[in-house]
Amino acid sequence: MTEEKIFDLYLPYPKMEDRLVRVYVPKHEDGEKLPVIYMTDGQNLFEEEKCRYGCWHIREAVREEFEKSGKSAVIVGIYNDRDPQRGRELTPRSIGKLQFRNFMERIMITLFLRPNGEVFDEFVIKTVKPYIEKNFPVKTGRDNTAFCGSSMGGLMSFFEGINNSDVFCMAGVFSPNITMYSKEDIKKWILSKTEKNKPYLYMYMGNGDDMEKHLYPAFVTASEKIKEIYPKELLKIIIKEDGKHNEAEWEPIFRDFLHEFLATEINF
Repeated sequence: MTEEKIFDLYLPYPKMEDRLVRVYVPKHEDGEKLPVIYMTDGQNLFEEEKCRYGCWHIREAVREEFEKSGKSAVIVGIYNDRDPQRGRELTPRSIGKLQFRNFMERIMITLFLRPNGEVFDEFVIKTVKPYIEKNFPVKTGRDNTAFCGSSMGGLMSFFEGINNSDVFCMAGVFSPNITMYSKEDIKKWILSKTEKNKPYLYMYMGNGDDMEKHLYPAFVTASEKIKEIYPKELLKIIIKEDGKHNEAEWEPIFRDFLHEFLATEINF
């Protein structure tokens, strides 16, 4: 039996300094390989004392799932802890033309955000994933691989799942910041990317604080468009009216996401 452990890696990020990636490998049988979930905001996943904005308590979630179902997963947490770089690398350009509510928002996004999510995507697919599959006890193949994130990380998880539907069978899209894209562009982009494979989209939104209320209308509009073109068996949409925009709210949602990812009855 191999005991659980967290490994700290520094992997080369395109045109920037090496990026911290933390890998949680749960207790498992010697020689056993496990499914894997890649996640944004690795700085908020594991130890309460190291988290600036709250902790997802991922280790506890994986342990709990193992106790209930006998199944577990390796978790790969990619750090996105530098502002404004976090916003840039978790916002893709290619979903559609950016929408602005007013002139000041246009100036702020144009000058400070400068979306560059495709570079992060390249880092995940070409650097992180191959390294993990070569050096850690993970199962390979689409059916054993998922992506998850919240807020701007939720937007990036949506992008990763759809853009790489041959790589990820499931995407956890929690409180995604999709306010900058029109519903028509979102629909058109999905249709252009998922001709053969469609990932299972696990989408969640709250409506219980100012940030969630800001994101809520765009989420509802986008999810209604997605329902028009997506198989209902591959789409789960959860709305919690009193849900707030923080890690404490996303923690139990992740536990359900983890369970669904590992559940054998889901046919991807």
